[in-house]
Amino acid sequence: MDSQATPPAAATDANTSVMCQLVSPEGDHLGAALYLPQNVGPPQLLEIVNHLLHNEDKVPYAFYIGDEELSVQLGTYMQQKNANVEVTLRIVYQPQALFRIRPVNRCSATIAGHQEAVLAVSFSPDGKCLASGSGDTTVRFWDLDTQTPLFTCKGHKNWVLCIAWSPDGKHLVSGSKTGELILWDPKTGQQLGSPLMGHRKWITAVSWEPAHLQAPCRRFVSASKDGDARIWDITTRKCVISLTGHTNSVTCVKWGGDGLIYTGSEDCLIKVWETTQGKLVKTLQGHGHWVNSLALSTEYVLRTGAYDHTGKTYSTAEEMKEAALARYKKMRGNAPERLVSGSDDFTMFLWEPTISKQPKARMTGHQKLVNHVYFSPDGQWLASASFDKSVKLWNGITGKFVAAFRGHVADVYQISWSADSRLLLSGSKDSTLKVWDIRTHKLKQDLPGHADEVYAVDWSPDGEKVASGGKDRVLKLWMN
Repeated sequence: MDSQATPPAAATDANTSVMCQLVSPEGDHLGAALYLPQNVGPPQLLEIVNHLLHNEDKVPYAFYIGDEELSVQLGTYMQQKNANVEVTLRIVYQPQALFRIRPVNRCSATIAGHQEAVLAVSFSPDGKCLASGSGDTTVRFWDLDTQTPLFTCKGHKNWVLCIAWSPDGKHLVSGSKTGELILWDPKTGQQLGSPLMGHRKWITAVSWEPAHLQAPCRRFVSASKDGDARIWDITTRKCVISLTGHTNSVTCVKWGGDGLIYTGSEDCLIKVWETTQGKLVKTLQGHGHWVNSLALSTEYVLRTGAYDHTGKTYSTAEEMKEAALARYKKMRGNAPERLVSGSDDFTMFLWEPTISKQPKARMTGHQKLVNHVYFSPDGQWLASASFDKSVKLWNGITGKFVAAFRGHVADVYQISWSADSRLLLSGSKDSTLKVWDIRTHKLKQDLPGHADEVYAVDWSPDGEKVASGGKDRVLKLWMN
């Protein structure tokens, strides 16, 4: 009788079920492996994951096997891939934004005003206001409702190379080719006090202290061609700390959510600083040429502070700080803040600076220098723009290559993400903007219109508009 004992479930269900292990984006197993019927697809997986995670409000998820999104039933997938039923399928669930951003598809306004090339464009943290910096030495604020110039801010003596909004939206700082920094009031367009002097050469980048660490926003850090980074306090209007140690131009700077400052330089190094005394915490080595661009996995929540897609407003600085902290904690989860560096050596490194001085991954594939790197708002993806005319997409957690977006016919200068992490925007020397679909890895929208090179692009944090500027001196607004 024993020889007729029922075979184990696996054998009888081999034709009808698939052994699956659900895994978080960080690689943690969600419970034990499950036998799932072949007719289970993303809708059923969604129910299972929400149930296992005890989510009271259902969260939308996308499911990945390898680097490919699962869009069919498990049985169909197994047939398509001719997969072995006896091998456990690793299915990674990725939380998706609860809201959807529509791709921009038309130019809604072309606004003249700047007398020279537009070098920087940036939306305010709540997405309601837009600022630009230009080779004509002015900063301009634009009215997005009427799509007309609001204020022209004069004060710089040379090109305005970079601009940055404080995360509470109350200040804009601009840095020029001469090396001075000017603080502006976005409500009036007035210059706040005299220029902040100290840098001996031009300003390459500016980053504000995150709103969850300090509200109202008081401090920002500037990086310069002179090899230094400086921390400024806007209430005393003084440089409070000088971060010296790089032996060449500091090309980029980011103020992280854990209170550390990261600087990248033409000396091929990335330095990590603490911000109470300006002590050097560690140096990240690996690049064989200039570091051009740094990106933080938490950048979107740091930039927007307390503002999210719901448009909620706050009456006190304390309320803002609490809301910003809650958003930061939710975005970061238990994982460390990740940093990516892009270089003239054609490569990128993924770092977890709080954990190790060694890179987590080296990302190769670009054929020319990497000009701009940027994490998606949810931190799941990383995009890189290069002078090899391509934009590449990588896994934001592991650093694995996912896809290459080809379509531009010249250098890609700058990229920006939609707030829901589903679309990516790029601006190029070829005078076009392009919108790419992250799920299909295809071109979603081609946006010609500029008469010359596009230097700067930004997708508003509320997802409704895109701004672009470049060599043809006009500012273009794009909408759906």
